[in-house]
Amino acid sequence: MIVLWTSLFLLLFSALAIALHKLWWTPYRIQRTMASQGIRGPPYKLFYGNTREILQFKNEASSRPLNLSHDIFPRVQPHISTWTGTYGANYLSWYGLLPRLIVTEPELIKEVLTNKDEAFPKPEMDGFVKKLLGDGLVTTEGEKWAEQRKLANYAFHGDSLKGMLPAMVDSVHMMLDRWKNLHGDEIDVYQEFTILTSEIISRTAFGSSYVEGRNIFDMLRKLTLIASRNTFRIRLPGISKLWKTNDELESEKLENGIRDAMLEIIRKREEKVKAGELDDLGNDFLGLLVKASHSDDESRRITITDLVDECKTFYIAGHDTSNTMLTWTVFLLAIHPDWQDEARKEVLNVFGNQDPDPDGIAKLKTMGMIINESL
Repeated sequence: MIVLWTSLFLLLFSALAIALHKLWWTPYRIQRTMASQGIRGPPYKLFYGNTREILQFKNEASSRPLNLSHDIFPRVQPHISTWTGTYGANYLSWYGLLPRLIVTEPELIKEVLTNKDEAFPKPEMDGFVKKLLGDGLVTTEGEKWAEQRKLANYAFHGDSLKGMLPAMVDSVHMMLDRWKNLHGDEIDVYQEFTILTSEIISRTAFGSSYVEGRNIFDMLRKLTLIASRNTFRIRLPGISKLWKTNDELESEKLENGIRDAMLEIIRKREEKVKAGELDDLGNDFLGLLVKASHSDDESRRITITDLVDECKTFYIAGHDTSNTMLTWTVFLLAIHPDWQDEARKEVLNVFGNQDPDPDGIAKLKTMGMIINESL
């Protein structure tokens, strides 16, 4: 009996020592080491790190009205705005037990992004973000990344983009026709650009209409919202295997639904080829991915999971970023009518009442400056 109690005591003592080392000593040691090099930051809080403070900053910022100003950094990243003012341009913060070095100095940012010595690997994705992006171009590295990048470059090089312009113009005409029927009513431009970018991506990259792709966009948008609201929420490791939150259950359902919907689009493309309706799988992004999944070269062949992940990545990266940029550009033009006039004059001078063409678009210097300012 004494041996049993002694063993139990030693086991509990060891578990406590390991927990203290991981939860307290290691963060304390890292903070001291970084402080000795001039890098300070908000103090580590047991288990949660700084995530609760970050959520508080974000909730307070979003509760205040948005001013008509270019200075939106304190609104979208209030914790970084506050802590760079307190601790300097580069500081240490904590995502649970994970230390994060926040870098805002332009030269250091350039060094990280250049990454010639491969000293800055991409972080491993898990949880909701993994469901959202999978192993697509954004998250992979090395040879796999190179092959994925090659496919994307081939699908969207200059000549390919020129060939996509008529479909883009048609989609814009459809949007403008909807606006004409509103008879002066207010327009939710964010929602309108959501439809526009969805239509363009579906038609140019995946050979489907917005109606066919709408379900995928809706599921991706819901999954993005779930991932976003859980970004700074910390859960005990392994707890999801015993008990899943509503968000976890919903995200799994959405992940499977997105996969099924994309595979259905692929199946329809392959059936059209078999039926002779299409000569081949096509040279749009989807067609190139499907070809890669059937490649005879095993080293270049991609799995169905890779194919779906690439589609998800492009849907998200191509759609959400473009949609947000267009909305922000229109917002900035609305509060700077002088630039509206300059842009309108340039477009009319280059195109008159004709649809845009690739050569003319290259001549839009003022519009280029406006878009670059909005990025």
